[in-house]
Amino acid sequence: MKAAVDAWEAQMKSVEDTRVLIDLADEAKDEPTAVEAANLLTSIEDAVSKMEFARMLSGPYDQQGALLSINAGAGGTESQDWAEMLQRMYMRWCVRRGYKCEILDLQPGDEAGIKSVTLGITGEWAYGYLRAENGVHRLVRISPFDSQARRHTSFASVFIYPDIDETIKLDIDEKELRIDVMRSGGAGGQHVNKTESAVRITHIPTGIAVHCQQERSQHKNRAVAMRILRSKLLEVEEKKQEEKMGGLHAQKKSIEWGSQIRSYVLAPYRLVSDHRTGIKVSRVDEVLDGDLDQFMVAMLLILAGDPSATPQSTGPDPDEADL
Repeated sequence: MKAAVDAWEAQMKSVEDTRVLIDLADEAKDEPTAVEAANLLTSIEDAVSKMEFARMLSGPYDQQGALLSINAGAGGTESQDWAEMLQRMYMRWCVRRGYKCEILDLQPGDEAGIKSVTLGITGEWAYGYLRAENGVHRLVRISPFDSQARRHTSFASVFIYPDIDETIKLDIDEKELRIDVMRSGGAGGQHVNKTESAVRITHIPTGIAVHCQQERSQHKNRAVAMRILRSKLLEVEEKKQEEKMGGLHAQKKSIEWGSQIRSYVLAPYRLVSDHRTGIKVSRVDEVLDGDLDQFMVAMLLILAGDPSATPQSTGPDPDEADL
């Protein structure tokens, strides 16, 4: 804390020095002094940006990788297709940032899209950025699955967990686990038909269940399922501690109308609206192609307690009243 205060006071002193240099340059019409003041101001801005970044991503697991889980809401094929669109959006975001992304578990949809997917994302500050994406995401569009070309609203939830490694101690009693093995679902051929490689692990005290069938080996699927379970149990423990200390924590809302954190409207107009920060972006295609940093940073500033980042009320979306 002292280091943070000292760093801030050092930059405030530099601001005063810069102001003196600007006054001197103005009075003497001295261009070299003006250039020196400009360079000093640039260094101050860089230093403050680094402090802002450190304040924004100061959680205990922010520097870790992340596990990102997407689940389709009610609505059948429409929501399952939307869940797959979200999967592509976050995978494209990983490419933009140079992060490694792997599919740990995927449940395909009945006709199109996916019912759920869990992505493992590896890269510095991955969890720190992605934790701003927790919540329900809403899509409004002319349905490609509707022969009458009517407008549909679809929902999908996004949950983020820190991808904790073995250095973080988390005791899991094997006696509290129920492990079921089964044949993998979906297309696959002889291996899928003959081998019970899919694994479901249920943590009996909390009721948390995880499933993995991506790998060909039951042993590998179990290892991936335990990796996901550890992350989910860590989140549960973190929330218990926050509640004891009176802190606020994000609630997992139902995947339905009124609980969304962001709306992606493709018809009758094109707009992405973040309901927490008030940010509205008309470049919908770029957002769906992974351009998400502006939403993440704005939300992280609010979570970090930046008074200038308080969200402004934007009122209901026009399509909400229409629908």
